[in-house]
Amino acid sequence: MVRNIIKVRNLKVSYGNRVVLDEININIKEREIYTILGKSGSGKTTLMRAILMLEKSKGIIEVMGMDLNKANREERERIKRAYGVMFQAASLFTSLTIGENLAVPLKENTNLNNDIVFDIVRFKLSLVGLDDYVFDLYPYELSGGMRKKAALARALVLDPKIIFLDEPTSGLDPVSADDFDRTIVELNKLLGITVIMITHDLDSFFGISNRACVIRDKKVLAEGSPYDIMHQDDEWLKKLFFGDRGKKFTQWNQR
Repeated sequence: MVRNIIKVRNLKVSYGNRVVLDEININIKEREIYTILGKSGSGKTTLMRAILMLEKSKGIIEVMGMDLNKANREERERIKRAYGVMFQAASLFTSLTIGENLAVPLKENTNLNNDIVFDIVRFKLSLVGLDDYVFDLYPYELSGGMRKKAALARALVLDPKIIFLDEPTSGLDPVSADDFDRTIVELNKLLGITVIMITHDLDSFFGISNRACVIRDKKVLAEGSPYDIMHQDDEWLKKLFFGDRGKKFTQWNQR
């Protein structure tokens, strides 16, 4: 039986008097690709940030059996070391080469010598499909798709159990987006990592998600497989999946 690696119960996040998330309940299973879907401003990123311990929250966020809101500092740090994060803008240091960018978390969190550090960096770059020459390039010398992959490699450099991807295919052309999606699936299978992904991209939602949730009006509107979510009896979901932009996915009706 596949266990829940993350369990969220009755989660509430507020900024002053403004409630952003209210009574959120989701289950994320070990080794799955889990997508958080919703319109802009719905609270998707806030949910991810709460799990990452970057937002104060009320309720229960249980990660690998540990309630983050009851954990001590040492326990929270142990959970953080199990996380890898790729933010939407890739967030690479522009003054460092790609190799140096990936080396930063290794140098900050380990006592490994430079030779070992850079061997690990080159291996992680190869894992995401980047050639060795990329090691010596600067972020501005890479295409958008390559920058995203470099940021993904950096998220993997400390061997996390869970990786968080914030709009990973945003701004990419269809070919690069498809290539990135394939890389995520391959890494998920090869490394057995849990992937949590925020996206607006219906291609990614249907193409690589095992399970997902939809956030709307501060709450979870639906959770389950993409197929199950698409067939919820809800007018907003019907517009999302069967409106002009979603019509090409109606083929899922036949599956």
